[in-house]
Amino acid sequence: MDKIGASVRHVFEVLDDGIYITDKDGKTLFVNSMYERLTGLTEGELRGKDVRYLKDSGIFDAVLNPEIVKTGKPATVVQQLKTGKRLVLRGFPVFDDDGELILVVTLARDITLIGQMRKQIAQQKEQISLFSKQLAHLTSQDSTDNNPDNMFYDSQVQQLVSLIKRIAETDATMLLLGETGVGKDWFARLAHDSSPRRDEMFLKVDCGSISENLIESELFGYAPGAFTGATSKGKPGHFEMANRGTVFLDEIGELPLSMQAKLLRVLQDQEVVRVGASVAKKVDVRIIAATNRNLEEEVRKGNFRSDLFYRLRVAVVDIPPLRERTEMIPGLVEHFLSIYGEKYKKDITCARDAMQLLLKYRWPGNIRELENLVQSLVVTLEHSEISANDLPPSINSRHPMDCLPNVELDSKDQGKSLKEIMAELERRVIQQALDTYGSVNKASEVLKVNRTTIFRKMKQ
Repeated sequence: MDKIGASVRHVFEVLDDGIYITDKDGKTLFVNSMYERLTGLTEGELRGKDVRYLKDSGIFDAVLNPEIVKTGKPATVVQQLKTGKRLVLRGFPVFDDDGELILVVTLARDITLIGQMRKQIAQQKEQISLFSKQLAHLTSQDSTDNNPDNMFYDSQVQQLVSLIKRIAETDATMLLLGETGVGKDWFARLAHDSSPRRDEMFLKVDCGSISENLIESELFGYAPGAFTGATSKGKPGHFEMANRGTVFLDEIGELPLSMQAKLLRVLQDQEVVRVGASVAKKVDVRIIAATNRNLEEEVRKGNFRSDLFYRLRVAVVDIPPLRERTEMIPGLVEHFLSIYGEKYKKDITCARDAMQLLLKYRWPGNIRELENLVQSLVVTLEHSEISANDLPPSINSRHPMDCLPNVELDSKDQGKSLKEIMAELERRVIQQALDTYGSVNKASEVLKVNRTTIFRKMKQ
């Protein structure tokens, strides 16, 4: 490298880019140590070699020297080495005092890592998008359902918690059954947080809220160009995104039959096939499913696959409604008053008469209904204590019988004797009391008759 001084060589050695210098004939004069690290080729191997010869030998697939010598202008090209590494080359002509081109200096930078980083960034964006959805869901509900640390246990729920924690230690598929609003989300989250997958992703999928024409691509992803509007890089589905974590399939009874077959494959083989792809991809996910439907009845009706149903019935947890867990109501009320009192800067308490009515109410919407009621009261009340008068009519009934719908004569009663009409009215009242209060004991208390009378009337 006679044409380059020692001081210039030192400058080249401290640069972050790889440097490759040739004369106007393409002969290699110098490469710096960064170029050696980038390519694995040493200066001793390259010095004196013609870059065209190196290209023909398969060392490179592209060189800049001939083009720059011909045009006298800088040029750029992406070069791939035989190792598969890709470099972006930027070449510059060097002229002497007479304007004659004497050297070509090429700067080399590795873009293999850039490509990998772009791919990783794209995957991270997908994950961030899913995490954002999950975060939005979690932060939109400051409820007991989503916070395992703030659940108010009664003995019945404590037994469920112990059961779920035992199941969570295994990798068994879990099926949560219960009415809307009983806290299935909370129990699913508890199972994940109690499992060996607790540090991985917990992804909730509401099977009833995704349109049927999108649910397949959302759950299983799609291959590049799989359909009009699909991205050129494809997209991973929820099962791929939650790999090594837990997927919570809420309202699984709403899942279309066509998707049930693909879900069965995930359960059986732990693999998914993206829309438009022919090759299956392995996934490692724990599935927790939940529904408020009677899946056995759905199987009989042909709305749910029997093989999927039996696959899901590995560990079944039946969550009782709030009306069967009334011991929890005072603690839940205080909990929600604390949350929404802090949120809306109010200090609200619940009077005893109001609490008694809350304990007697049936709560068809369960914990979610209770939470929404407390939030509404905190927002609307002008005073600092919830009284019986502040409760809605459905809860604040002056007499237990006021909870029953009005019983009136209808066209079916025409032509009947008074005794027959009274017997029919009595039947309706008893039936409505049983429907409203859910037990013979409570119905007999409200109607002020003996339990045996209720049983006898029911038989009649």
